[in-house]
This record gives sequence, C-alpha cells and structure tokens, in this order.
Amino acid sequence: MSPSPATLPDPAGDPRPAWLAALAASLAEALPRLHGVQGDPALDTVIAALTGALAEGQLELLLADPEQRRAVAASPLASDPWGPLVLEGERLLWRRWHAQRQQVLEALIQRAGQPSALAEAGPVPALARLDSDQQRAVAAVLNHRLVLLEGGPGTGKTSTVAGMLEAVRERNGGARMHLAAPTGKAAARLRANLAPSEAVPCTTVHRLLESQGERFGRNRQHPLELDLLVIDEVSMLDLALMQAVLEALPAQASLVLVGDGAQLPPVGPGPVLLELQRADRRQALGPAAVELRTTYRNGGAIAELAASLRPSPGPKPVDAAAQGSGDWRHLIPQLRQLQPGANLAWRQASPRRLPGELLERLQRQQQELRRLCDSTRPGDQQAEARLLAQLDALLVLTPVRRGRWGVEAIHRALLGERLEQPVQQWPLGTPVLCQQNLPELGLANGDVGILTRPAAGQEPRLLFGVGGGEHLWLHPAQLPARQPALALTVHKAQGSEAEEVWILMPDTGRPSDRLLYTALTRARQRAELITPEGDKV
Repeated sequence: MSPSPATLPDPAGDPRPAWLAALAASLAEALPRLHGVQGDPALDTVIAALTGALAEGQLELLLADPEQRRAVAASPLASDPWGPLVLEGERLLWRRWHAQRQQVLEALIQRAGQPSALAEAGPVPALARLDSDQQRAVAAVLNHRLVLLEGGPGTGKTSTVAGMLEAVRERNGGARMHLAAPTGKAAARLRANLAPSEAVPCTTVHRLLESQGERFGRNRQHPLELDLLVIDEVSMLDLALMQAVLEALPAQASLVLVGDGAQLPPVGPGPVLLELQRADRRQALGPAAVELRTTYRNGGAIAELAASLRPSPGPKPVDAAAQGSGDWRHLIPQLRQLQPGANLAWRQASPRRLPGELLERLQRQQQELRRLCDSTRPGDQQAEARLLAQLDALLVLTPVRRGRWGVEAIHRALLGERLEQPVQQWPLGTPVLCQQNLPELGLANGDVGILTRPAAGQEPRLLFGVGGGEHLWLHPAQLPARQPALALTVHKAQGSEAEEVWILMPDTGRPSDRLLYTALTRARQRAELITPEGDKV
C-alpha cells in the first residue's frame, strides 16, 4: 500500500489543535521572509498544510491544483540545494525528510540486494509445517541481508519467523540473533510467542539500541554484535528509528522486518513500511519481499470485518490513493448483518455523551482489578501474573484524546476530581501508562502497569510486567511521565492485545479505515464497536 499523502484541509472543518494552526501560520510567514521571497497566499496555504501533514506523521502533501504546483515550482523555496521544499510531480515534501527518506530506503533496498552471509551454505531446510509463501520467506532470509515479511492477523507471521530462526541456526549454529519490537507490549508478545522455544533475546528496539534520550549508544562506532535482527510490528517504525537501526547494524548482518501494512502508520514522520510497499520499491526488493496471504486462524466476525478493511495484496502504484485511508462507513451494511453470538457486536449511541454500557463495563473491570490488588504482594509471581493478566482482559480504544468520546472524557468519568491528584491518590487497580522510554528500568513508552499496594497500610506502588515472567514494582515518582490508561488512543495501543476490546469511533471528520482496522486487530476474542447514532449507509 502506498502511503497516501495529505491533501489541503478544508478551513471550515479543520479539526487541528490551535497550537498546530499557530505553528503553520508562523512557518508560512517566516520561510518566505528568511529566503527573501515575496509573500504569496498560495504558498502560505501550501506551507501551512504541509506543516499539518507532518504533525500527523506524513511527509508529503498532494498538490492536485496545477496553479499551486506552478507557484511552488517557481519559488526559490523549492530550488536546490537550500530551498526547504521539494516538489516531486504532484507531491510536495520538506527537503530535510526527503533526503532522510531517500537515504533510508536506498539503504534498505541495497541491503536486500546483497547476499546473506549464509547464502550458498547448503540447501534450504524442508519445513513441512510451512506453506509455500512461508517457505519463500525462509529461503529469503538465507539468501538476502534484508527480508520484508508482511501479512494480516492469523497469516502465520510468527510461525514463519520461527522457521527463519530454525533455518539460520541450522546453517550457523553460533549465529547471534535478536528479536525486537517498537513497544514493550509488542516485545512481550513476541517474546512469549517465540523466545521461550527459540532461546533468542527479545527487547524493545530502543533498549536494543541503548537509547539515551534523543541519541543511541549503539551506532557505527559501537555497532550491534549480531548476525540476524528480526523487528516485529515494523508498521510503527518511523524514519528516525529505522535510520538508527541501520546505523547500528553491522554491514554483514541480516535484517528481517515483519509487519502489517494495513495498520496505522507511526506517529513520528515517515511510514517506512508503507514506503516500501510502493510498486517501484517492491520491484527493487524482488524476492526479498514476501507477503503471507493464507489465513490460518479463524477470527470470526472480527477477522471478516478486518479483512474488508485490508487492501488487496501486492505492491501499489506510486500515486495510488491508499485503500484503508477512507471512511469506515462503507462497512455499515456488513455490520448490519452481524449475527447474535458473533465475536463482534455493533451498537450506536448518542455522540453527546459517553455510552453507559461502556462505563459499566469499565467499572466492572476496575472492581475486578481492585479485588486482585488486595491479594497481590511483591514476590508472589502467580498473584502478580493474575493481576497483570486481568489488566490485559479489557482494552478501551478511541481515535481521539479530547472530545465527548475521547480518552480524557473517559478518565474524567471514572476518576472524577482524583484525576488532578497525585498518582498515589488514584484508586487501587487504576491502569497507568508509561509515556517515555526508560531502558534502565526495562520500560518503554506505551507500557501499561497497574496501581496497587505492596501490603495493607503501605503507600501504593506501580506493578509492571517486563517480559520473561519478570515483574517490576515502582514508586510512582520513578515514572516521571505517566497518565491513566483506563482507555487508550488507537495509536497508543499499537502492539498491544486484549481478550476483549471496546472501540469508540466518533465522527472526527478524518479518514478512519486504518484506525478501525488497527483497533479491531487488537482483540483476541471479542470486540464491541460503538458508533454515533445517525450514521447512514
């Protein structure tokens, strides 16, 4: 799927926050002045829109209006080598990220074209449990230094990675291998699915690279000591993080990127996975790119609806609008056909208030978490595991932080005035979101713990699972950036899963297919979808 560039917003319905509008206006004024260019309303509009696109992780702006393209092309702002803008056909980009994107993508394609250190070392192992696409992926990791493995839920990505590890180990018993994922939740799931049987280390990407704030301890001068690196959930990797991986990975090492291109792109600028799906780049990757197409896990109605949101398989033309970037409402006829007892339920509710059924379900979850907190003590691994498992029983998702159906409204409804108080004053059993990478503690941005109490009468602590069956108790002061996690935005939930997922889909006026697909595929067993009353077929 080609990344869909942003388009010029409708000023009357622009939902951007005030700070973003102010930044866009400032850049529109400052850039022409700094480059000695006469003010031009057409350029002002384009710069403001490109700024808004960048805030959503998009590096490009689609200029469909020939007059706008001519204005940009004639401006010194788009001239080599110092102009801050680059015009490619109908696509406008910031020069800084254009150069970084080209560097990263060229490095990935070049690596894919280089033979693996394991090439020609013997026949590809016959793994009868794998289908033909999976076998091609195993062969690719033995022949190329980069492999792109794509597929939707239940298509056997995990089984394929296990086959890759087995084949590499058979070729080179001493191969140094590592598994990684962008978030702590995703790394924990990858570790649980693979690492126990494969005895391969598994961490977040930031921890692997020895994150030091904005910099990394692993780089060209201090490279990773690896022969194979597998990164899962690569749809969440932005340009900067992908570049850091390439800087730290030895030239002779192999890199496997595993992901689902139908999911949301990363929050940071530059959706690497979507960029690699462009037809020209997929052609350049050749046999190093493998897409799994056979679904082995019956996910019921959840899987059927998610499949309706996925694009057709294969590479996409450079200028194709990304399917999945539109409005989910084309699925309403399918939702109306859901049968009682299906693992997906759909209901409509007034957009003016939070649905009562949602709040009741959250209250039941909080009661169960508080009950388990009463019997959980440090060192009692079984009790700790039960409490954390209950935390993963329910996930409430919404695309937005603010608004009547936003994360903040849910927190306010459940916590009331205590939301403004210190964490220690929140009710026991409250989920807490870590909002920054803390590699020294084994925590990553997006990890969710729970507020509990070591013993009666003691000050509350935060309990986190850090993988491998290990549990971490922290004083709240050790988590400088945190917020309640009774509900999460869909972006924050990427890499997470839960037995039951409730999804609020307010009318944000923005494309929402990817949001809904990503939210639905967080559910292991059941999903509840709530949309505003009055949605039409």
